Amino acid sequence: MSTFYIFRARKQTKQKTKSKLQNNPQKRAVCLRVLTIPPKKPNSANRRIIKTKILHFKTKLTAKITGESHSLQQHSTVLIQGARVRDLIGVSYSAIRGKYDLSGVSGRKTSRSRYGVKQLK
Repeated sequence: MSTFYIFRARKQTKQKTKSKLQNNPQKRAVCLRVLTIPPKKPNSANRRIIKTKILHFKTKLTAKITGESHSLQQHSTVLIQGARVRDLIGVSYSAIRGKYDLSGVSGRKTSRSRYGVKQLK
């Protein structure tokens, strides 16, 4: 007499993420406040940051504005990506230049793709 065993397949565990972008590379967000904060100890120049709210799921986060000068105000739309800023406490995201209301850096000649500047002709 033979016995048959029925084996169930193991369930795949879902990967948990700490990112507030919920496994998306970039997300659109609305600016709540535009402000400057001082960095950690050996550095001193004030850094421009924005407090934002992601549109599709109401998560609030802070993001750094890269490059020189910007024209962001409250209710401006920006594109956010994950980018840890080492000398700013609590800032793990950055705003992408040249998309939505955050214009590219004018007069930029090097590293243009990071700052949303087209090639000069």
